[in-house]
Amino acid sequence: MELERLVVIWCPGLREEGARGEEARRFVHVVARAGELCPWVHPIRLGVCALPARGPSRFFGGEEMVVSRLVEVVEEEAQVGVADGLFAATLAARSGLIVPAGEAAEFLGPWSVATLARPDLAVTLQRLGVTTLGQFAALPSADVSDRFGADAAACHKVARAESGELAGLRDRSIERRLRVARGEDPDVGSEPPPYQPGFFGGASAADTRAALSFARVQERLGVDAVLVGRVQGGRDPSEQAVLVPWGSPESGAGPGGAPWPGRLPPPAPTDVLRAPRRAEVVDRTGRAVEVTGRGLLTAALDRLSVDGGPWQRVVAWAGPWPVTERWWSVRRRRARLQVVTEDGVARLLCTERAQWWVEALYD
Repeated sequence: MELERLVVIWCPGLREEGARGEEARRFVHVVARAGELCPWVHPIRLGVCALPARGPSRFFGGEEMVVSRLVEVVEEEAQVGVADGLFAATLAARSGLIVPAGEAAEFLGPWSVATLARPDLAVTLQRLGVTTLGQFAALPSADVSDRFGADAAACHKVARAESGELAGLRDRSIERRLRVARGEDPDVGSEPPPYQPGFFGGASAADTRAALSFARVQERLGVDAVLVGRVQGGRDPSEQAVLVPWGSPESGAGPGGAPWPGRLPPPAPTDVLRAPRRAEVVDRTGRAVEVTGRGLLTAALDRLSVDGGPWQRVVAWAGPWPVTERWWSVRRRRARLQVVTEDGVARLLCTERAQWWVEALYD
């Protein structure tokens, strides 16, 4: 079967989405600009899109002219390639090559079997001495199917240029993500929405309307115009709660993704102060209470003053919890304390270098 000849645009800087989520919006612009030359541009996955080569090459006078025009109009660092079949065309784009018609098998031959994105199959083949797609293609089809199964047989057809596409080569959710980036209705298909689901799971009509509104606001005012809260790993409450642009992918390890020695135990504070407030803690004799190198209080707490305000009697406390951090050769010694005063306010205190600070409040 003759494979369709395709042009693939490969934007290496847009293939991985960053914390700000700008890559999807920039990729929308790439697809739109390429669509000005050819109306049949199909996004394959983030940073990769394809279009048929036959029509544009006839209109512009050859595949070389199509490649040249695309590189000029996309306004991104991009590589463009042409070959028979999507798999070969994608590899051609990574190398910036135009593979002559009918020569896809020869072009694929030197590539590693790892390019099939089948790690288990690649390891097995390499142990058998089969390291390139050419060597894999030379194996008898029946033996590949019997020994490795149906998916390996499909990969074998791709290596022989008898099939143009692998399972998993396309990101089936990319259309939805680009609709959101364009501010359009993303509620198409069965893929989960790229925003927080409703209380009982799924997404309501209100969620969809909110997503469209957020996307339009960001398009007009920038990605930082709509921020959402996110919990990540860290020792301090200020490290664990961050604001990120709406629509950006989750980044960093979650609170359970690392042990975080010295992390504050639950319950979490309800109000983390942007700027810690200076505090003083004394015992019954009026002497300042400190935390020793062993993580112990020098005396029982009696009174607390915040920002030089009135003294409040301490009715209960928990801790201290020492936190020792080392960044290269710089060492920090800190300790935290949960304190409840007679006015019913619960505070999270932190001490460093004999100075107390209020970091957060509890309801």
